[in-house]
Amino acid sequence: MKIRTYSELIALPTFEERYRYLKLDGTVGQETFGFDRYMNQQFYQSQEWRSIRDAVIIRDNACDLALPGYDIFGKVLIHHMNPISMDDIKRRSEFLLNPEYLICVTHRTHQAIHYGDENLLSKEPVERTKNDTCPWRH
Repeated sequence: MKIRTYSELIALPTFEERYRYLKLDGTVGQETFGFDRYMNQQFYQSQEWRSIRDAVIIRDNACDLALPGYDIFGKVLIHHMNPISMDDIKRRSEFLLNPEYLICVTHRTHQAIHYGDENLLSKEPVERTKNDTCPWRH
């Protein structure tokens, strides 16, 4: 498995390139933690996670995939760029709290990354021009 890093990610200039770098092609409904889900929930409630989460949001200026101009106005999610496992939590692997392996994302971007569905990504707004919605004024 390729290890994804923040340093490599931010060298990519476009949102689409960053998305493709992180894309996982997961399956909807695929079990990750199963009955041990309580472990990751405890981890995400910990003070150490909350501290690193705040630091990543500040570092990325609360921008989706840390790309300026893609400000997140709703809830900011912190995505582990390399999927974590129950074993990572038990061993306190470096992937858990190292900002080099974390990135800010929106919920839609997070879903697109995990399920490999580019259609879930937010699209840039269409630039409007005078009379562009009036069929008889073209």
